[in-house]
Amino acid sequence: MDFDQLPQAESYRRIDFDVAEVKEQDGIKLLVVSGEAPCANMEVTLSPLIYIEKPDHWGIEVVGHLDGGICLTAIKPYTVSIRLDGIVGHKGIEVIGASRKKRIDI
Repeated sequence: MDFDQLPQAESYRRIDFDVAEVKEQDGIKLLVVSGEAPCANMEVTLSPLIYIEKPDHWGIEVVGHLDGGICLTAIKPYTVSIRLDGIVGHKGIEVIGASRKKRIDI
């Protein structure tokens, strides 16, 4: 099966973010994203999209995962980061949340 035809996971969802910025630490570029998760037990990660050809802005999704699928409803602040080695487009990156996107030129 093609990747696009595989069923979507039920325990993962894009979530919103408040701040997304690129920082450099010891010569390494990092994307640092922060916001509030809607569940106290939600694990937040950054997930780069898959491309056949390098895009102008490489998409990186802000993803919340609920192990066990049950949300303990409470706002939880989060800060996550990812190294940008190999996941920068010709112009930069695009952070993709549930209700908005942010392009960052690098």
